[in-house]
Parts: sequence; structure tokens; C-alpha cells
Amino acid sequence: MSVLFTDPAEQAAATAQDEPAYFADLNLAPVVAALTTGREEYELAPFFRSRLWNPGSIAFRHEVFRDLEDEALAAGVAEFAEDMRKTRHRLALAHQLRHRYQREKWSVDAADTYCRAVSGLEGVLSGAHLGSRGLRSFRDRVSDYMHSKRFTSLVADIRRVRDRLASVHYCMNIGGGKVTVTRYAGEADYGAEVLAAFEKFKQAETKSYRVGHRDLAAMNHVEEAVLDRVALLFPDVFALLDDFCVRHRGFLDRTMEAFDREVQFYLAYLEYIAPLKAAGLAFCCPSVSERSGRVLGRETFDLALAGKLVAERTPVVPNDFRLDGPERVLVVTGPNQGGKTTFARTVGQLHHLAALGCPVPGTEARLLLCDQIFTHFERGENLKDLSGKLQDDLVRVHDILGRATPASLVVMNEVFTSTTVDDALVLGTRVLKKIIDLGLLCVCVTFVDELSRLGESTVSMVSTVVPDNPAERTFRVVRRPADGLSYAFAVADKYGLTYERLRERITARTDGRIAS
Repeated sequence: MSVLFTDPAEQAAATAQDEPAYFADLNLAPVVAALTTGREEYELAPFFRSRLWNPGSIAFRHEVFRDLEDEALAAGVAEFAEDMRKTRHRLALAHQLRHRYQREKWSVDAADTYCRAVSGLEGVLSGAHLGSRGLRSFRDRVSDYMHSKRFTSLVADIRRVRDRLASVHYCMNIGGGKVTVTRYAGEADYGAEVLAAFEKFKQAETKSYRVGHRDLAAMNHVEEAVLDRVALLFPDVFALLDDFCVRHRGFLDRTMEAFDREVQFYLAYLEYIAPLKAAGLAFCCPSVSERSGRVLGRETFDLALAGKLVAERTPVVPNDFRLDGPERVLVVTGPNQGGKTTFARTVGQLHHLAALGCPVPGTEARLLLCDQIFTHFERGENLKDLSGKLQDDLVRVHDILGRATPASLVVMNEVFTSTTVDDALVLGTRVLKKIIDLGLLCVCVTFVDELSRLGESTVSMVSTVVPDNPAERTFRVVRRPADGLSYAFAVADKYGLTYERLRERITARTDGRIAS
């Protein structure tokens, strides 16, 4: 039983999922790193890398996310996870201890913590209004498990062993370099008598000068010898302890262990986006489709960048996009440092997150369930690569087009910048026409405005500037015809670099020299 997967094939694929090639370009690697920090023991990275294959699996996860938005339920599940962490810690420590009876006692304590964890989780799930198929089925599984003979006998045996161990009382007589261990036979508690005698001298509380010391779990050789002799004095009690550890070896239920790991996927993501939501940013469960159709996002933003900006108390600028009917390619143009690359990354991130079944940034989203995501971002010149940057661009683009299908997403950022504008136009046109012929979903950031006018399949998106100050970016990317020349003219006018302004200044300086 899984709260993450409905398809065993998807589950198997996630087990050994390496980091996808597009993670670096889409800036998803730091997001996954943040999601998994502090949860390394769960090995969650494969879950955040592996996309699901069908809309039903995604809807299954959406239901669980909605349930876990209940703060009481999420807190109860988190408490279960903490108890399970303590259980594993105590079992690991038990394996490291030398003495047999000490190992066994730690195992009993671990089993007790585990049983309390399961009981607490059952209470939380029973008291919650669950709408998800995953958590409802798991709740039934927990209830059945708690009433099973395996669990009830474990609980009863823990109580019996702990009660019998608590009934063990013994005395130690220390003297002459020897320690004698005997059964307790009603001897006076001299420690209590000493404390009572000095009680009358007690004054107000003063500063303590006691030096702390580490309370090591492992016993020294004297403590071990004492424990051995106690066991000889109470053979039936320690035989019960031996029997418990034999009968309940491997007491952890695999379903509980699997849930403990899988639910961290949901808790980690909800914890990551909580400060973003608190800052007023919206998240939604997207509608996904395996078919090429309408694609849109409202009030979307780059998840990685938003995390950084919110931490710095800097506003996050959201953007919208849409593709209707035959439209398949978003061509993004505009000034440098205007948010074009961030916008392209956002579209790619949304499609990856949607395929994970996670809520995505934005108030509304309709996205393609991609079979593959390809990225081509500009790379610096590699002096060791004798083929050159242009050839590298061509080889990489050719590889993408050879592997892509109509269900693929391609995100390209500043391709063919190493060549002339005319050559970039020719090459870019051929690449986009091939993408259009294949029916691919594409985002293309470019400095060539003409690529936004290749027909009904292309949509022009432009990063904007403040009208009265063209040098100031708004970081808003809007749907409108490319206007690169107008932008260049506005900047030139601002700094007195238009033809008319330059002519006026040159004429003025020339006239000044003649007059002098």
C-alpha cells in the first residue's frame, strides 16, 4: 500500500531516478536540495525527480496534498514521523551496544515507542475528515493492523516485560575492592536517610558549580558485571526479556515504514511553500492533460527564485501565459535582465512540478503532462572544445529534435547568440518550424523578434520596462507583439543617443569651436 503511487511501474521507476538533465537549466536542483535537507534518511530526492505518467496518478497525489493542508492532521503525521525516527535511533543504538541484556532493553524501548507512534497515528487519522483515497485506505490498513494478533501481542508483551523489569530490586555492597549483588530484602534506604538528615541545613537556592558529564549509553565493565549478576538473581525475568527479543525480532511493519518515508514527500513540499504562501503567493493544483491542448498559467512564478526573494523580503513578480488552439510556441523577447530567462524557467518548472502531482505556483494552471522535458540554455565558450559554440548549439538542438515527441516540452534560452543576426534568424526559423511541425510545446527566449511572427503557432511574449524610464525593468512578461526597436529607441532617446539628438550635440560643439 502506497500513499504516493497507484502504478507499481511508476514506483519502480522512481526508485533509481537520477537527476534529470534539465534540472540545472530550470534551477530545480536547489529546490530539491532544500526539500530534502534535514530529511536525508528518507532518500526523498528520487521522488522529486521522477515524473508521473498519467493524470490519475497526479489526481491521487492532489487529494493527499489537500488532506494534509489540515494543520492538525499534518501535525499528527509529523509526530508519528518523529516517533518513528526515535524508534530507528534506539534500534540502531541497540545494535552498537556490547552487552546482551542492554541491547535487548533498548529493543524493548524502541518497540514501545513504535507502538505509541502507531496508536497515535491511528487516533489522528480516525479523527480527521479524509477526502483522499490514499489516506483513507491507509487509515483502514492502520486500523486492521492495530487489531491484528501481531500488534496486540507486541503491545501486551512490551507491557509484561517492562512491568517485570520494573519489579526487579537489588542491593549492592561495595567494599574491599569487591561488589556484592544480592536480592533486595527490605533493607533501609540509606540514601533517603542521608538526604533527610541534611534537609534541615538546606538554605536558599544558590548557583550550582556541578560539572556535567556525558551519560554514555554503553556500560563500563563494572556495570556489565553487576547486570550479569542481577540476571542470575532473577532468571525468569531475563528469560522473558530474551524470549521477547526472539519472538518480536523485526517488529516494524513494512507498511508503516513505507508510509513514514512516503508521507515526507508531502510534508517536505508543504513546509517549503508555507513561507511563500504566508507572503501572499498563490499555489494551485493544476489541471493536466496528456493531449496537446490549451495551456495556461495565471500569476505564476519561479519557485527557486521566489524562495530566495521571500527570504530577503523582496517582492516576487508573477506572470501569466497561455496557448490556445493551434498555438504551441511562446517566443519571448525584450531587454536584457528583464525576466525572460526566469519566465522560461517558470514554464519548465511548472510542468515538472505538475508531473510530480505537487501544487504549482499560480492561481490557475492547465498544463501538458509531458513525456519528456528538454532544455537548451546558452553555455559559455569552452576553450577545450575545438568544435566551437555554434556547432555545439547545433548538435544539442539536433539531438533534442531527434528525441522529442508531440508530448514533449522544449525550453530554449538565447540560442545561436554566437553568430550574426541574419544567421541567427535563419537557424532559429528552421528550428522553430521543425518544432511546430512536430507539434511540440516550446518556450523560446531570443533576441530575434522575427521568430515571434512565424505563423499561428507562435505567440509573442515581451518583457516590459517602465514607460517613463526604459532602463528600469518591471519583470512583467506580457503577451504582445515584439517591439525591440521601440525599446532601443526609448533607451537611446533617454541617453541622448538618437540621430537627431546626436546631430544637435555635434552641431552645437562644432559651432562653439568656430565661434572661439
